Amino acid sequence: MPDFMLHAWLAGAAVAVVAGPLGSFAVWRRMAYFGDTLAHSALLGVVFGLLLDVNINLAVTLGCLILATALVLLQQTRVLATDTLLGILSHSTLALGLVSISLFGNTRVDLMAYLFGDLLTADSGDVITIATVAALVLGLIGYFWRSLIAITVHEELARVEGVRVGAVRMLLMLAMALVIAIAMKVVGVLLITALLIIPAAAARRLSQTPESMAVMASALGLVAVTLGLVSSYFLDTPAGPSVVLGASLMFGLTLFKRQS
Repeated sequence: MPDFMLHAWLAGAAVAVVAGPLGSFAVWRRMAYFGDTLAHSALLGVVFGLLLDVNINLAVTLGCLILATALVLLQQTRVLATDTLLGILSHSTLALGLVSISLFGNTRVDLMAYLFGDLLTADSGDVITIATVAALVLGLIGYFWRSLIAITVHEELARVEGVRVGAVRMLLMLAMALVIAIAMKVVGVLLITALLIIPAAAARRLSQTPESMAVMASALGLVAVTLGLVSSYFLDTPAGPSVVLGASLMFGLTLFKRQS
């Protein structure tokens, strides 16, 4: 296996493993639109990185974390319905990011790589960074698993049982922001949410418990990454979209399973 393919697979696999449990919560809590909003804002992080001449990955991560915090706070004000608020911010941040990048006439910016991922260019440094963030998020999810399940099932009951609902909800949003920031390298801004949602949605049809669904979603994500990279290598297709198509294929196959 060529080195660039090995690096690409390791980076994609790290994202797939952490996207399994996180995507499960996104499916359970119907947070797909929240993920889209964070993903679209990642492009603004690229702009800030270019403006401030700092590491773009760091700028994207900080941008996603700041927006996730702002979204949680704005949701609590209840000025607008959540779906309306997310719709406004999602498309506004994407449009602002695209327009801002176009203004960097003297700076070479590979817009397609940011929009659809550039997995085949991942190097050992990218693999280490993605794996470290993935391990951190997995550790947090594992440690707070019971609290996360409790607020997902019933927030008011969880509050009565002593769970700090606001803090745990914020933790989940920030974890999603971190994963979206690192996943931009794998599938790009426009397809990040698909890698979170599709394997989890497929796993939901094959699992009986929350824990088995999280593990199954990670496994299906790994298969999707493998299928996407193999097809990209042999058919010369873009890696990021190929990974998403692999996940979509597996979801389509689960539709043939009869639900008990």
